[in-house]
Amino acid sequence: MKKREPVSHIMTKNVISVREQDSLEEVVSVLRKNRIRHIPVMNGHKVSGIISSTDINRLTFGTLFENQDGADEAILQMLSVPQVMTSHPQTISSELTIKEVAELFAQSDFHAVPVVDAGELKGIVTTTDVIRYMLDQY
Repeated sequence: MKKREPVSHIMTKNVISVREQDSLEEVVSVLRKNRIRHIPVMNGHKVSGIISSTDINRLTFGTLFENQDGADEAILQMLSVPQVMTSHPQTISSELTIKEVAELFAQSDFHAVPVVDAGELKGIVTTTDVIRYMLDQY
């Protein structure tokens, strides 16, 4: 097993992000279209937050009841991205090791972390990325 492998080897480099001023409906559309579960929120060139599909599911009825799309749409229209996102999310450097990221996830309640170098979003890494890496080692 490679012990000092940097997280840059497993992170998603072409990160899809949204802006604070985007609507939650747009966020949901981007999540579904790209089949992703976490999306960084940008304010200019800085990461200001992160939204997960779990955050959206907590707001909507669609996962609990059938035929609730109208209610879900109304809720999404009432709230803004900054109201739903996790503000000031933990970020990491691309030079952090995969082991260190695994330890971070093991001690935290989140499942994705933006990778930021010199104030610029460079990638995102998830618990799934770490698990896939670990599985590849066996």
